[in-house]
Amino acid sequence: MSDRYARQSVLPEVGPTGQARLASATALVVGAGGLGCAVLQYLAAAGVGRLVIVDHDLVEESNLHRQPLYRMSDLGAPKVEAARAALLATNPGVRIEAVRERLTAANAARLVGMAEIVVDAADSFAVTYGLSDACRGAGTPLVSASVLGLSGYVGAFCGGAPSYRAVFPELPRTAGSCAETGVLGTAVGVMGTLEAHMTLALLLKWEPTVLGRLISIDFRTLRTGGFSFAGASEPAGPTLRFIAPEEVSESDIVIDLRSPLEAPRSPFGSALRVGVEALEKGEMRFPTEPRIVLCCRTGVRAWRAARALERQGHANLALIALGE
Repeated sequence: MSDRYARQSVLPEVGPTGQARLASATALVVGAGGLGCAVLQYLAAAGVGRLVIVDHDLVEESNLHRQPLYRMSDLGAPKVEAARAALLATNPGVRIEAVRERLTAANAARLVGMAEIVVDAADSFAVTYGLSDACRGAGTPLVSASVLGLSGYVGAFCGGAPSYRAVFPELPRTAGSCAETGVLGTAVGVMGTLEAHMTLALLLKWEPTVLGRLISIDFRTLRTGGFSFAGASEPAGPTLRFIAPEEVSESDIVIDLRSPLEAPRSPFGSALRVGVEALEKGEMRFPTEPRIVLCCRTGVRAWRAARALERQGHANLALIALGE
């Protein structure tokens, strides 16, 4: 066995059999930002044989304080390509596949089908719900984490455990971003490392399993928490689902919830520009058919608007998170 893995393979929880499991495994990592950099470094270092990295973004200088895979020379380069080069420079014995795509409902099932375990490092509600739906359908474990400000959590869903929707059936009414709320690099690194650890525990088939477990950390007070959600029930009835922009049809009623100041032009030429508050107050009414597609940046306002329309009797609804 290579000296590279000697310090971990000597552990009885790993050993030659476990190291062979890691070498034959494929992990899909969605997001090559702060969480993803930590996940990718540790999975590659541990000898996970094949890593598929999915990210659509470019390296920016503001990334560097919390994304240590990248250098100043990488500015402007696709993150997946820069990450692949950095990982192979550290461990040329692993296979790294770079997929420069935004994860959407249109490609989630295909991408999930490429791996035996999925790591959600995108820190996006739309991505998390889409991955959870795809992983639940495929029976694939999903390790997901989120960090904002000085708090974060990580959990292991699907693959025989309840899905993300079972634990978080509703989105918060508001949600910040790293750019708006801020984030500390060490907090992201710790949660990404915990994601990698949970992923290794699942690939090594440790018992008791980490599936159905969630860990939370307050990095300001250093308090930790967590709970088992192994008995959580899946939501009953129809669920709100995110779709890809290309899935919008001409017959849909499209409502762009962003203000003209926030987004002067909508990607949908026929979109109505309505604020979420107006829909929640019932100031506008729509026919129950055709489908209503609700769009915003993160998906949070779209979710709120959909719940308001459900209360008015609408059932044919879809959401789009348009991103940055």
